Amino acid sequence: MTKRADDVKAVLSRRDLLKRVGIVGAAAAAVPVDAFASSAALAVPPAAFPPAQVQARREPLETLAAAEADTLEAIVARLIPTDEHGPGAAEARAAHYIDRALGGALAASLDAYRTGLAAVDAYARGTRGASFDRLSARDQDGVLNDMETNIATGFATDAVTFFNLVRAHTIQGTFCDPYYGGNANFVGWDLIGYPGIRLAVSGNDQRLEPRLKPTHRSAYDHEMFSRKRPARASLERGTPHGD
Repeated sequence: MTKRADDVKAVLSRRDLLKRVGIVGAAAAAVPVDAFASSAALAVPPAAFPPAQVQARREPLETLAAAEADTLEAIVARLIPTDEHGPGAAEARAAHYIDRALGGALAASLDAYRTGLAAVDAYARGTRGASFDRLSARDQDGVLNDMETNIATGFATDAVTFFNLVRAHTIQGTFCDPYYGGNANFVGWDLIGYPGIRLAVSGNDQRLEPRLKPTHRSAYDHEMFSRKRPARASLERGTPHGD
């Protein structure tokens, strides 16, 4: 296959991923993992945006060590990459979402991340001659492809298990409600055309006439949602607007 054909296939793969995400459930804490068919790491040519646009702001670490975070940042940046069609997981701060969640809701996966990220680096050094975050985009995609196809070695269980774990959490971090630490500046929602939660929907809104203007508001910016407990808990007590 020619390089041009590879590039076209990669872009189509990325578009297919975003189409599968759709706008359903985009405001949820996480996108259901089983909504996605298995796909190779979404390799695309290096970003077309100017460096000033693609440089994602690094957040203070909450859970992972610096070297682990560097590897994770590099992985998520290739799973949903920045390209000429828009920003990706780096701009959405998907790695920050994962790092934060590993100290809370995803704490059960912390050991898997520590051993898995170490294995990624060891495999990258052994097969490509450098740590994962220092490889070229093409070599990074090669390592991720080896993981997804279970060729990569040195993982506690197997490579594909860790690949699927990180991919699922990268999707969550890119398209979740920003309250959870990802989807920074609503770039994930903008990327798939999700305009945000609307508490009242007109007939024109339902027909998407005109195209809905993004609200750029978290669900938790609305009074009916509570940051202390799910709205359902309040509804069960007969108070429909939360705390």
